[in-house]
Amino acid sequence: MDVPAADVAAAVADAHRREWALVLAATVRVVRDLDMAEECAQDAFAQALAAWPGTGVPRNPGAWLTTVARRRGVDAVRREQLWRRAVPLLVDDEPAPGPDEVVAARQDLPDDRLRLVFTCCHPGLGRDAQVALTLRLVCGLTTAEVARAFLVSEPTMAARLTRAKKKIAAARIPYRVPPPEERPGRVAAVLEVVHLVFTTGHTAPAGADLVRRDLVERALDLARMLRVLLPDDPDVAGLLALVLLTDSRRATRTDDGRLLLLEEQDRSRWNTTAIREGVALVREALEHRPPGRYALQAAISAVHAESPTWEDTDWQEIAGLYDALVAVWPSPVVALNRAVAVGLARGPRAGLAEIDALRDEPTLATYPYAAAARADFLRRLGRVAEARLAYEEALHLTTNEVERAFLERRLAEL
Repeated sequence: MDVPAADVAAAVADAHRREWALVLAATVRVVRDLDMAEECAQDAFAQALAAWPGTGVPRNPGAWLTTVARRRGVDAVRREQLWRRAVPLLVDDEPAPGPDEVVAARQDLPDDRLRLVFTCCHPGLGRDAQVALTLRLVCGLTTAEVARAFLVSEPTMAARLTRAKKKIAAARIPYRVPPPEERPGRVAAVLEVVHLVFTTGHTAPAGADLVRRDLVERALDLARMLRVLLPDDPDVAGLLALVLLTDSRRATRTDDGRLLLLEEQDRSRWNTTAIREGVALVREALEHRPPGRYALQAAISAVHAESPTWEDTDWQEIAGLYDALVAVWPSPVVALNRAVAVGLARGPRAGLAEIDALRDEPTLATYPYAAAARADFLRRLGRVAEARLAYEEALHLTTNEVERAFLERRLAEL
C-alpha cells in the first residue's frame, strides 16, 4: 500500500488533535513520569508519519498510537530501571492497563481528559505552572500557543515549562488522581485551563482557519463534565454558560473565509438552543454574591445573544458589567475590552482615551487586538494616517490568516 505523504500528514494531524490526551494518559500509567510519557507519545506520532505511508492509516489511529507509545515507554523504563525511582510518580502502585482497559479508556475519552486536567493542576505548583503544563501536556497545545494564551514570548513560556518540570522532579511531587474531597482546591485552575482551551480554539492563534473546532468542542465537553461533577458550583455554571453563549455565534463569524464582525453577523443563524441553555446558566451563576469572573463574562455574552440587532445592543449595560469584571478580575485584556465597550457606549473619542490610558501596559504591547481596537476608533474619528499606522501594527502582530485578511481590507479601505 502506498498512501500519499500529504494524506498521512493530514491523518496524523487529525489524530493528534483528537487522540493526544488518551495516548498521553495511557503512556503515563506505564512510565509514571510526565516528561517521559510526553516523549513517548511524540515518538509514536513521529513513527506514524514514517509507517503509515506503507501500511496505510489504521482503522483505529488512537489505539495504534497508544500501543506504540506504551511499548516505547515500557522499553525506556526497562532500559533505565525506572520502575521504582521514576520522578515524579504519577499514581502510586497502579498497575499498567491491559488491552481491555485501553479500549475502555478510549470509549470514555472525555473523562480521561478531565482526570488528567485535574492531575496536572496540582496545588504544589504555582497557578501559572499548573495551567501552562496542562495546556501543553494534556491539551496538546504547542509551546507557542500556550505562550499566546499567557501573552508572553515563546522562549519565556518554554523556560517556564522547563522550570515547572524541574520543580516536579526535585520536590518529588506525587501526582495522583484527586479524590472528591481534594477536587475543590483544584477547581479554579481547572476552570482556567478549560477557559484558555476555549479561547485558543475560538480564535486560533495562527493558521488558515479562524476557529479550531477540536479545541472548542474539547472545552465544551470538559465544561459539561465539570457541571456534572460540581453541579452547585457557580463558577462552573458561569464557565459553561460563557462557552455556550460565545460559541453560539460560530456559524456566522465568517463568510467564505472572510471575517464578519458582530455587527455584520446574521443573528437568525445563531444557535438558539445553546443561547437558551447559556442564559439559564447565567441567571443561576449570578445568584451567587459576589458574582465570579465567568458569570460576569457570560452575562456580557448574554447581552449580545439576547439583542435582536447590533443597534439594539445595550452598550451601557455591557460597560457596567465590565466595570464589575475589572473589580473581580483585574486583567489588562479585560481593561481593554472595557475600553472598547466604553467607546461603543459613549463614542469613539471616549473609547480611544480609555485605550490610550492602557498603552504603558507591557502585556498589551504585543497584543494585536489592542492595536486593532485603537485603529478602529481612530478610523471612526477620521484620523486616517494614525489609523493606518495602528492597523499596520496590528497586522504585524497577527498570525491568523483570516484576521490578517480583515486587517488588510481595513487598510485598503483607508
